This record gives sequence, structure tokens and C-alpha cells, in this order.
Amino acid sequence: MGEAAYRVLVVDDDPDVALYTSTVLERRGGCAVRAITDPTLARSAVDEFRPDVVVTDIEMPGMTGLQLIEQLRADQPELPIIVMTAHVSVDYAVGALRSQADEFLVKPIASPELISIVQRLASQGRANREAGRPREYVLAVGAHPDDVEIGVGGILAAHRDAGDTVVILTMSRGARGGEPEDRQTESLRAAELLGARLFLEDLVDTEITSTGPTIAIIERVIKQVNPTIVYTHSIHDRHQDHRAIHEAVVVAARAVNTVACYQSPSSTVDFRPTRFVSIDGFTNKKIALLQCFQSQANIRTYLEPDFVLATARYWSRFSSGSENCDPLEIISEADALSIQSRSRPVVNRREQAGSTA
Repeated sequence: MGEAAYRVLVVDDDPDVALYTSTVLERRGGCAVRAITDPTLARSAVDEFRPDVVVTDIEMPGMTGLQLIEQLRADQPELPIIVMTAHVSVDYAVGALRSQADEFLVKPIASPELISIVQRLASQGRANREAGRPREYVLAVGAHPDDVEIGVGGILAAHRDAGDTVVILTMSRGARGGEPEDRQTESLRAAELLGARLFLEDLVDTEITSTGPTIAIIERVIKQVNPTIVYTHSIHDRHQDHRAIHEAVVVAARAVNTVACYQSPSSTVDFRPTRFVSIDGFTNKKIALLQCFQSQANIRTYLEPDFVLATARYWSRFSSGSENCDPLEIISEADALSIQSRSRPVVNRREQAGSTA
């Protein structure tokens, strides 16, 4: 017997849209679909129908799609959720990502794209459940747009390939020579490419502190995400915002299993990694993520593909069997970063840490 059809719950108050979406997924995607037009019935439908993925609209009477996501996440944190909207708005996109949607799609949606995304997320979720493999919840914290992608873009791509949840928290959207709106759009584009959720804050560039307000933001996100792994800046950095974020994360993430620090272009020679994570197979994705930040691409040499590849190649000298690595300083660790699997990031240890070249 073949594998059972993926089960999809469609939630849309417009009966015509609900019917169209259901028909596409059933006839062209081979899915088993249940469609409802009342979002208040979604929780009971999930319990009864047990879908592999939920597809929901945003604007609905009685309950918005974003409110529905919060309810479903409280019941089943690993259930993949796709948000659809006819409103082309950055605010909607930020809201959907902040509410932990796995994908954000703008209507009208091409049938092949919808089918591809639904099948990918349903397959991923079903495989995780059937394998019984614990899912990692990864939070990457950066001071500015592109910080996280530079530091651990390859690692995050490997996490997503393994089916882990990835969340990016960027503390300031107006940074380093770019317009805030451009930087916001670029951050959203990179998050979408990665398949990550994005929290985008409004702290003032170069004036970020390591005290109460910054800690409170990070603690709020940690409470929502409940991460098992946190990546952030190293304390060994010339940029004051990077050091402040590091200090705030150390406090806010004190109960998280694993906290690790990545290298940024402004890291000093005191950055001394002790873990070298293979990103073989994910260097192209890292470069693609960095190319999302076009406002910086022509003025920051460290975003050039050959620079990125050279850096990853250099750090592989401390690894066994890997050609490209992202380096990490470990603040605290549990078993999460020691997992060796075919698809998860593979971490190599270095007994005596050295300085950067």
C-alpha cells in the first residue's frame, strides 16, 4: 500500500476560496482536505480530523487567522500552519511570522506553489512524528538585519532541512546605512527564504543596552518560542550593540539548554570558537540568504560570496571530514548541539581553541 494522503485543514470564511483551495489540493495535490468557513470551529476540527497541515486566511469574522494560530500553537506546537492573505502588506507579513506561521502566502496563489508548500510542510511534520525524533526549537538573536544570517546562516539552513523550527529575533531594523523599510523588507525576504519565523524589533541602532528593556524583549520571545538552542553574538566584538545583545541574551536565556555565540565581521581576535559546525551542502543557501540584503551587498565586502566561502573553508581546518564550517563559542550546552545525524548540523569539537586569523 502507498503512503496515506496528506491531511489538510483549510480555514477561510469565503466559501468560494475555501472550495477552490480544497479542490486544488484534492485533485492536483492528492490531499485529503476538510474545509471550514468558521474559524471558531478550527480547534475542534483539528482534534477530530488530525491534519498534517493547516491553511488559514487572516481576515475572518469572529477570529483572525493570527489569533487562530496562537490557539493552535498552544494545543499542538509542531502542527505546520500556512497563512494566506489577499492584502499585500509588510505589516501582515510581520504579524504572521511573529504569530509563528510556517509560511506566508499572498493571494492569488499559483496552484503549483500552493501544492508544493503544503506537501513539503505536511511531509516534514509527518516524518518527524513517525520517526519519533525530538524537534529542536532554535532561536537566533542578532542586533541588526543580516547579523544572524552572516553568523549562522548555514547552521540555520541545516536546522530547517532537519525539520527543526527556526526563529530569528532582530533587535533593530534601522542599521548601518540602510533605510528602515528596506532593511525590514530584506529581513522578511531572508526569513521567508529560510522558512524561519521573524521577530523584528525597533531598538535604536548603536544605542542598544544590555539592561532591562533589551532583556525583557528577549525573555518575551523565549517564552513564546521555548527554544532548546539559542545562537547570538559573541562578547568578543568591536560593535557595542553586539556586545550588549550578548550580555542580554546570557541573562534572558539562562534556562535554555544550549547557548552558543557566532562570529560577526566585527569580531575581534579574541573570538575563540570551540565548536565547528559543518555546513556542507548549505553554503549556497547561506549565500542566497545574504543576497537578500541588497542595500548592503554593494558596500559590505564580507557579504561577497567568495568571502563567505573562504571563511567557511578556513574554519573547516579545525574540523574532521567537513569542507565548510561555521564556528561557535559555547556559553552553555546540553545534548542538543552534540546530536550527530544525517541531516542535522554536525558539530566538531576542538580541544584547544585558537584565535581567528
